[in-house]
Amino acid sequence: MEGVADNVERWAVQARGLVQGVGFRPFVYRLATELGLAGWVRNDLLGAAIEVEGRVEALATFAQRLRAELPAPGYIDHWRQESCAPSGTRGFEVLASASAGEASAWILPDLATCDKCRRELFDPDDRRHGYPFLNCTHCGPRLTIIRELPYDRAGTTMASLMLCAACQREYDDPGDRRFHAQPTACPVCGPRLSVALETAVQALAAGQIVALKGLGGYHLACDARSEDAVARLRARKQREARPLAVMVRDLDAAQALAEVSAAEAELLTSPAAPIVLLVRRPAADLALGVAPGQPTVGLMLAYTPLHHLLLTAWDGPLVMTSGNLSDEPIAYEDADAAARLGPVADLVVSHDRPIERRCDDSVVRVWRDRLLPLRRSRGYAPLPIALDGPGDAVVLAVGAQQKNTFCLTRGGEAILSAHIGELENEPALASFETGIADFERLLQLRPEALAHDLHPDYLSTHYALHRAVADGLPLVGVQHHHAHLAACLADAQRTEPALGLCFDGTGWGPDGTVWGGEVLLGDLRGYERLAHLRPFRLAGGEAAVRQGWRVAVDLGAQAGVQLDAVALGVDEERLDLVEQMLAADLQCVPTTSCGRLFDAVAALIGLRSDSRYEGEAAVALEGVAAEGSAEAPFALARADGVWQIDWRPVVTWLLEQRAAGAGVDVLAGAFHAGLAGTAAELAGQLRAATGVNVVALSGGCWQNVRLLSETVDRLQATGFEVLTHQRVPPNDGGLSLGQAAVARARLAGE
Repeated sequence: MEGVADNVERWAVQARGLVQGVGFRPFVYRLATELGLAGWVRNDLLGAAIEVEGRVEALATFAQRLRAELPAPGYIDHWRQESCAPSGTRGFEVLASASAGEASAWILPDLATCDKCRRELFDPDDRRHGYPFLNCTHCGPRLTIIRELPYDRAGTTMASLMLCAACQREYDDPGDRRFHAQPTACPVCGPRLSVALETAVQALAAGQIVALKGLGGYHLACDARSEDAVARLRARKQREARPLAVMVRDLDAAQALAEVSAAEAELLTSPAAPIVLLVRRPAADLALGVAPGQPTVGLMLAYTPLHHLLLTAWDGPLVMTSGNLSDEPIAYEDADAAARLGPVADLVVSHDRPIERRCDDSVVRVWRDRLLPLRRSRGYAPLPIALDGPGDAVVLAVGAQQKNTFCLTRGGEAILSAHIGELENEPALASFETGIADFERLLQLRPEALAHDLHPDYLSTHYALHRAVADGLPLVGVQHHHAHLAACLADAQRTEPALGLCFDGTGWGPDGTVWGGEVLLGDLRGYERLAHLRPFRLAGGEAAVRQGWRVAVDLGAQAGVQLDAVALGVDEERLDLVEQMLAADLQCVPTTSCGRLFDAVAALIGLRSDSRYEGEAAVALEGVAAEGSAEAPFALARADGVWQIDWRPVVTWLLEQRAAGAGVDVLAGAFHAGLAGTAAELAGQLRAATGVNVVALSGGCWQNVRLLSETVDRLQATGFEVLTHQRVPPNDGGLSLGQAAVARARLAGE
């Protein structure tokens, strides 16, 4: 060892977080070189390891600047630093990755094309001009190409594509933006399209449907301005009315179609590049069939070079919806796409970069300048969510039937899968099971316990029960609405007891009935049901989920009101049949579902008698609700030892106001205001009884920003601390996080 100067130290650093695939090592190299420090940096299974040597003042500057100046989306979650013996070596280098040990490195989500790559894409003098697969350490595929950790090219789907000399020089140069950019490529050595882009543009111009292979799967695209093209896509995709996402070239194009706030613009242009739910402009050049009857539209910006080239050549908005039939997983393998999308698309545009795992687009909206996730997937998953509270068991939580995700815990982190969707068929179940096996292999995790919903018919529950027997694992059953409450607590990194206002469509109750309008007192370990909506019945069971008028009939009967078939928008024969079912209590499922109450109110006021997809009537009710309406008069009552939110006075009042000529906008607004006011009043009563001053809002009904805003305002006005979702959706897409947090806490308490 050479002589070591005074005041020189050597530090060994372990950095965890977003430190692989984001240009972390070249940044460390440049910073250490600038400060005259010696040592090395490399990827490992924990994240990134650094040894750095130099004068103490320079080392302190290095540590401070590294964390302060690391370019986005890089992020250091954990920094462990130890002193070791100085070696007297000179120079700083980037070493080959270490693959020994236990994996705990973060997996980076796919990232939208960065500004520098976008400029190169359209620069005629750049060697990657017009190349649909350019990327760098700041953008491009990550999750969807990784086969194993640490994140190196040999462990991705790019391994078989050898770099050309020019790309290799960039890849080997620590001063280059593409230093160790694992998916880097160019027209000489990289992936290629199966069809010329001009052919796709011509097909779109002819009103045809194009299947386009993207980052995490295939999209189905068509002209978003053409009613005929949109109707044809809906018919072939078997998606009657659910809104379709629209992709545009840039922010200016988005602003031409919708109102875009500063917070919404920030999300649209972020590396995650989600679909953002925006208020549509009245004169927007979009087919009405894109989002029938809705004042909003889901917009996203082009987020891959292929999208940028296509949208520039097309020069207009495109429907860009998941490449699947309704309720099936998105197609991501070429053979599967050809088989499933062949009958849907007139043209398939593929490429030869394999996709390792499917990942659908994320959907978000902005509420009071904050992110409100509706579907957490591309751009966000599988970034870990920090968990507070007791427990360190490796838990696999299998989620719900609708909007399914699964979750694995590792130390103090929860790792949620990308959106899987509805577990209603074999392809969806296969995607769910394959996804779990893939994550366990990639993360080198073996579950020590399984958490599941209590519903006996959920396919996710069946999976957990069967696997527990096969692998000898303990089971932790978590009630649906307790999981919602726990998900909101975990989202906010809280563990103390809270009053959970858990309003959604369906959740299995321990009493064998369908819950959905629940007020719980609970923490991560347990809960007590303190209140709920007054029960009503779903005549015909599942039929009532899509036909809100059926629910309205029972509401009217309980309120002592005879409903009129014409006013409900149904024929007399159907109304008579439902009345007979209710009178005989035949095929009638009792429920406290808040979601179904919304559906029934939409029918009562003459807005929608049925829904073409679950929640359509409720979304319509939110969309028409007028500001400043009077409050519809709910009542609070005690029954069987708990509070009930009695909706019967609301039914009578709404029908009287409708008969007096009140518009659906006024009635919808009054319903929202009345429910929000009653929820706040009830919370006040429960605070007086329990001393708990924290309220958590969770469940799919809290996607309704009108209800969310009015309820939060009223709660905060009386001094409550209110927790809302910001990292996972309030709907069932966040349920696996709650299940995992509950299981982890219960196991720690045993």
